[in-house]
Amino acid sequence: MIDAIRQILVDIGEDPSRDGLLKTPERVSKSFEYLTGGYKQNADDILNGALFDVPYDEMVIVKDIELFSLCEHHLLPFFGKCHVAYLPDKKIVGLSKLPRLVDMYARRLQVQERLTLQIAETINAKIHPRGVAVVIEAQHLCMIMRGIEKQHSVAVTSSMLGAFKEDQNTRSEFLSLIRRN
Repeated sequence: MIDAIRQILVDIGEDPSRDGLLKTPERVSKSFEYLTGGYKQNADDILNGALFDVPYDEMVIVKDIELFSLCEHHLLPFFGKCHVAYLPDKKIVGLSKLPRLVDMYARRLQVQERLTLQIAETINAKIHPRGVAVVIEAQHLCMIMRGIEKQHSVAVTSSMLGAFKEDQNTRSEFLSLIRRN
């Protein structure tokens, strides 16, 4: 990767041997390893037995989970917030595990739509709740810095499964609760 980054610098008209760029290929390589670290993780390791038998059947929400990802089309960042909810069915998951799942999928080359689905489908498959809801609100540098150059645009995606898809009242409650400060 270091050689490829050095060649990119040459291709854009830069001198990779100049003082400010000498260590840039190594820094960019380390940065990309970190930003795509989600490929080295899996949901089973993240959940790590953190499912608990608790007779709780009301909505569980973790909202405003900060996320940072890289657009797979331009390799530019997108960032924002993710809101995750589920309706337990005899089992709950440790609250910190939901942001960890978000990070695992966000730390891969992504499109926001797939990221939203992956989070929801994984929670559904691993926790077996009565329903799952995921909403992501994000700003994309590929739209802000280039292309259409709309600095204040926000993309919103959602995935509703089970009770959140089938029951309008459940969906409305979730959407209302994530809008509150």
